[in-house]
Amino acid sequence: GGSAMAAVRDVEIDPEGTFKYILVRLQRPDGGEQRDIVRGTKAAEFHNHIFEKVSPEMEKLGYECKCLGGGKIDHNSKDKKIRVFGLSTGYGKADHTVTVEILKKTYTDYEITWSDDKK
Repeated sequence: GGSAMAAVRDVEIDPEGTFKYILVRLQRPDGGEQRDIVRGTKAAEFHNHIFEKVSPEMEKLGYECKCLGGGKIDHNSKDKKIRVFGLSTGYGKADHTVTVEILKKTYTDYEITWSDDKK
């Protein structure tokens, strides 16, 4: 069933500040359902730190994880604005347009933008 996948939140990011993020694809090993999720936190010094935390959690739920790339998120909760930019040295640049669409599902009343700017 899709219940386990539904239990996985689309977005888990810090409530404030600028931090690294990754776009992760979850897939059933049988090639069935798949979806993309966004994870980002100031606690991660490098993008792979985020993936190393997410991957085992998702494998427990029966998903294979693939990092589709990364970047940075600037989250301004006071002004309800999120900016997606930059890239990951290790994983390459995530498709920020995909990230924005996923963020919009959670932060429905936010202004969400993206660019290829480095900072």
